[in-house]
Amino acid sequence: MPGPGPHMIYALGSGQALMHASNGRFGPHHCVTYGINAFFGPDIGSFSEWLTSSLGLGRVFGSSVESWIHDPFYYPLILGFPLSLLYSWVSRFLLHKGVLDSFSGVPLTVRQCFLLVFAGSLSHFFLDHLFEENGHSTMYTWILSTGWWKTRAPINPDAVVVIGLLCSTLIGGFIYIYRVKLLKSARKQNRNRSLVLILVVAIVYCVWCGTQIYLVSPRRPAVGEEADLGVLVFLGVFFFLPLWLCILSMNSTRDVIDYADQVPL
Repeated sequence: MPGPGPHMIYALGSGQALMHASNGRFGPHHCVTYGINAFFGPDIGSFSEWLTSSLGLGRVFGSSVESWIHDPFYYPLILGFPLSLLYSWVSRFLLHKGVLDSFSGVPLTVRQCFLLVFAGSLSHFFLDHLFEENGHSTMYTWILSTGWWKTRAPINPDAVVVIGLLCSTLIGGFIYIYRVKLLKSARKQNRNRSLVLILVVAIVYCVWCGTQIYLVSPRRPAVGEEADLGVLVFLGVFFFLPLWLCILSMNSTRDVIDYADQVPL
């Protein structure tokens, strides 16, 4: 599976992009907290196993912890709240001592830290599921199982119509929402509408694929040979969801000290 380098570079690189795109609402404190949990967070159990075995205490305790903690959802559910309290205190300490700038002048709250812990855990497994167990991880195997690999996939007319209609709705609706001559006051509302549009189309797309794979007998290729159901579910849970959690953790606009004037482009 990926080591410390890829996890940290992926998380800090993503955080850096959010820092610039958010005009400082996602600051260094967000980025560091997100990066630590994307790397070290879910591997606390593995570290505990290594530490106890190195100290001659056996691997029983470490193994029992590792089986629960090394999970995208158990980690934030079990350790999310206590770690959020710790990270929030550390954020206040670093800001008070002048060790790490926050751009906003305020430390992270417990709520923000919990969102970042959750986002970091999911981002950790974004890499783990793709690049561990010699490509035979349970998640990666399931993603591929939603494709059609037996023979050349037949072209089903109803699949062409359904997928074509969904994709046309997606691009057509997006263009309609962001048509020209819109009032600036409506831009936030339009962003919400476009998000709803994408989410609805993605859900309907997944429902279509799921019915063709799991309900129709004999099974039919949902979208040719493509594993669209697995890809959409995987990206939704391990890419878009942590990104959205990071966005939710951003400081409000009124908390930001116009960092665009402080940092040269």
